[in-house]
Amino acid sequence: MRVLVAEDHHVLARTVATGLRRQAMAVDVAGSGDEAERMCLLTDYDVLILDRDLPVMTGDEVCRRLRELDDPPRILMLTAAGAVTDKVYGLTALGADDYLAKPFDFAELVARVRALSRRVAKPPAVVLRREGITLDRTRREASMDGRPLELTPKEFAVLQRLMEAQGAPVPHTELVRTIWDENLDPRTSAVRATVSRLRGKLGAPGLIAADTGQGYRLCG
Repeated sequence: MRVLVAEDHHVLARTVATGLRRQAMAVDVAGSGDEAERMCLLTDYDVLILDRDLPVMTGDEVCRRLRELDDPPRILMLTAAGAVTDKVYGLTALGADDYLAKPFDFAELVARVRALSRRVAKPPAVVLRREGITLDRTRREASMDGRPLELTPKEFAVLQRLMEAQGAPVPHTELVRTIWDENLDPRTSAVRATVSRLRGKLGAPGLIAADTGQGYRLCG
């Protein structure tokens, strides 16, 4: 999942971004409204976490303008304006998909972001099964032949993406784009290292194949 955090309070932006990355989300940060709009036009974000009080262009204006796109990101307004009238205005007049007032509980923010990412035309299966692997998206649990797997958030996200591909190769660049973020050098060994650890935990090194020039795929 790719998320953009549009927040001009640098400490809060960094804190939110770091926390979401630990949940295996690819997160970018924008410090102004015009930057947030520009990044959304260049990148297909699943969710935009949007502060209403942004410099250069307000979050309200960003929301209005993005709603004119054919396929805008889901927008979660995260703002200090927490009165009921503010929430109603954000959800109706501005067209935000969700609204969360500051201060907030981070666990609730994560839950809301995940809920927004599931709002697609055809919801994906909650539980995936392939080659002895069972992966539960909701509980974020995985097992191999009934044996629970202790996976890091990145390992879980990589395994989920490989299972969703149903044996088709997933390009290295796609894994970087959707699971890491723009700050990761595409030439890095982070993906290879994560796949290597995942193979070890599955106990079947040959289950994940590396196709030269194509990426990784789940065999079988």
